[in-house]
Amino acid sequence: MIRSQFVGFGAYLPERIVTNAEMAQKVDTSDEWIVERTGIRQRHIAAEGQLTSDLALESARNALKSAGLTAADVDLVLVATATPDNTFPATATKVQAALGMTHGFAFDVQAVCSGFIYALSVADNFIKAGQVKTALVIGAETFSRILDWNDRTTCVLFGDGAGAVVLRAGAGKGDISDHGILSTHLHSDGRHYGLLQVDAGPSRGQAVGYVHMEGREVFRHAVSNLTSVLEETLAHNGIGPKNVDWVVPHQANKRILDGTARKLDFPLERVVVTVDRHANTSAASVPLALAEAVGDGRIKPGHLVLLEAMGGGFTWGAALARM
Repeated sequence: MIRSQFVGFGAYLPERIVTNAEMAQKVDTSDEWIVERTGIRQRHIAAEGQLTSDLALESARNALKSAGLTAADVDLVLVATATPDNTFPATATKVQAALGMTHGFAFDVQAVCSGFIYALSVADNFIKAGQVKTALVIGAETFSRILDWNDRTTCVLFGDGAGAVVLRAGAGKGDISDHGILSTHLHSDGRHYGLLQVDAGPSRGQAVGYVHMEGREVFRHAVSNLTSVLEETLAHNGIGPKNVDWVVPHQANKRILDGTARKLDFPLERVVVTVDRHANTSAASVPLALAEAVGDGRIKPGHLVLLEAMGGGFTWGAALARM
């Protein structure tokens, strides 16, 4: 059986760090207010002229270096993003060109904060179908460009960054002992479209718009949906929470992370947390957290890892993988 195995991890964060204290100088808020409600202490913000493709490219180069591969080895480039450089063409094609690739194919995936999980599933299916041997999967965002910096309910929550993984086809036996992606589980419910959205777009007035969110409703749905999809993933693979070494969640809010872990009776010390330093980087948050935990040695070869995320749409999903 073909498995999509993780062979490289990369991350990139813009140099500029904005603390809660600096945010408090811009809007009516405080470090205490932000930390208590979100767990966020700082975020990285892209420099003027620094594009989503720039962040994605740096994370991609780091992932390829980690894998010991070059762009010549890559068949597919996927960029999960809600903040593309342009309406079109796809940001992934800019990354493809910057890497020097003149072969294979590249496209974007848009599922907001769930984007990386969706892109991972797409790449996994291309690999399992035998159409692709090596895939570069990137989550990259410059959410700072779609924030109303006078709205304290949203501007304190988000940051910019990019994370990437390299997947390569490998042999497996078809059971839980295999290395690589074991299963992916995707969901959406468009009835909640308006609870987390950007209020403009090309067909709604040729503007970019700003993020708007009904915080309490998003929180309620997030804990419920994420708990459900994680239970679905565990049941599908015939395992329980005790069999999982690490959970790498979307880094939206520390209270969502804690609430989901409690519902699953999963130890908080085995949940990778970066939201305090990165804030919510949307599609970039899962690969950024994954790259950090692999890089510092917490996640080791052979570990069973649950990845999960929920974003606007609503979209949500999970993936189980053995590193």
